[in-house]
Amino acid sequence: MLAFLTQRLLQIIPTLILVSMLIFGLQQLLPGDPALIMAGEERDPAVLEEIRQQYRLNDPIPIQYFYWIKGVLSGNLGESMRLKASVASLVAEKLPVTLQLAAMAIIVALGIGIPAGIISAVKKDTAWDYGANIFALWGISTPNFWLGILMIFLFSVTLAWLPASGYVRLGEDWRASLATTVMPAFVLGNAIAAVLMRHTRSAMLQAMGADYVRTARAKGLYERRVVLKHALRNAMTPVITLGALEFGTLLSGAVLTEQIFTIPGFGKLIVDAVFNRDYAVVQGVVLVTATTYIVLNLLADVAYVLVNPRLRG
Repeated sequence: MLAFLTQRLLQIIPTLILVSMLIFGLQQLLPGDPALIMAGEERDPAVLEEIRQQYRLNDPIPIQYFYWIKGVLSGNLGESMRLKASVASLVAEKLPVTLQLAAMAIIVALGIGIPAGIISAVKKDTAWDYGANIFALWGISTPNFWLGILMIFLFSVTLAWLPASGYVRLGEDWRASLATTVMPAFVLGNAIAAVLMRHTRSAMLQAMGADYVRTARAKGLYERRVVLKHALRNAMTPVITLGALEFGTLLSGAVLTEQIFTIPGFGKLIVDAVFNRDYAVVQGVVLVTATTYIVLNLLADVAYVLVNPRLRG
């Protein structure tokens, strides 16, 4: 296991370097001049030149990249040109919000999608299977913004059970925090649950027809033990991959859902930064998101080994 982790960590380093180069390079292709936005309406040439000097906008792109990556390695992601705050502080402020929402959404997705997929595979061609497939089709085809508005109308306007919008930090009041995030978490988790259900069902059907499952049944093991210990354990590999990727997607910010429920997460931060040509914020948020994806893939690889001992060799 140690050798496996070392090998994967060594692969991450050049990947992160390449990702940082792509992030910085593609950022330069965005139209517009951030100095013009910062200068305001007057756009005094002297002020423009001072801004360009301060943020090294006149330097060649390789020089700009060198100073940026030097700061990143020292923990400095730069400074927001619009908000006049460090990007690291903005990320530290917004990341817990999105992390909480993503964690709740993935719990909803796993709690619905995997059991539904198992039942659908075990009860193939029955009413349970048809019902699970209808749920999956509904979850995949339902737009998040429509479901979010519908839930606000039902649970906030009609029943007055939950707040329609806003966010309360978990450390301030955990009950109020859960109340403000349960609806957006379900909206996000609903679509992921549908995809997880389809992948779980497909993997389970393949595993249920394998020789080791037939052998386990021939030994007289209980069907529940055969399904949960033998079939499910070997069917979890594609589900783990999908779960890690979907969790990474959630962490990058669910823009529409955050806008509908007024959640101040990564989604709103990155959209505002793009519209305002706030290069440092865009680069910092995208770098954090890309790093998160890479780390989640590493954790998924570790989970493969833990779930399936045959991969340890």
